[in-house]
Amino acid sequence: MNRMQGPIRALCVFLTLGLATAEAQQLGVPQTGVLTISGERLFSGSAYGQRVFREIEAESTILAQENERIVSALSKEEKDLTEQRAELTPEEFRPLAEAFDDKVQSHRESQRAKLEVLARRSEEARVIFIEMAQPVLIELMRETGASMIIERSSVFLSSDASDITDAAIARIDAVIGDGLALEEGREE
Repeated sequence: MNRMQGPIRALCVFLTLGLATAEAQQLGVPQTGVLTISGERLFSGSAYGQRVFREIEAESTILAQENERIVSALSKEEKDLTEQRAELTPEEFRPLAEAFDDKVQSHRESQRAKLEVLARRSEEARVIFIEMAQPVLIELMRETGASMIIERSSVFLSSDASDITDAAIARIDAVIGDGLALEEGREE
């Protein structure tokens, strides 16, 4: 009886591993120790990333329109100031020109600060996305028996079968969608 335990155990282990591999393959994920993922595509291809891009694009458009209005107003003011120059002494004109320059600088700094806020918002959204996506990625690792997920662009050579980006996007979309409801829940 003792002679049979070794082969029976080996058969049980083989069948268990075979079933786990078959289950992972049925789920559409590779059975491998190392997975790859395109972080940029993961974000941009997800419903969450697409929503964030649309919002930032809309805000950028509003900012560009605001900038056009400011530039137009400043151009008119500059033209008026140039016309006044002929009628004013240099001592009278200098404070007006300096005030105008200060105004231009103030508007530039204000617009630059608004652009920086948009850029930070994009980066913050990526951090939040990864936080929300992490449980899904961990589950993919568990299902495949992988010990790590590596950024695809950092890999010199790999099989496309190790890339789980599409599977991750589909699962993340199913779990968090565009993330708006989850983000609102975090703010409360």
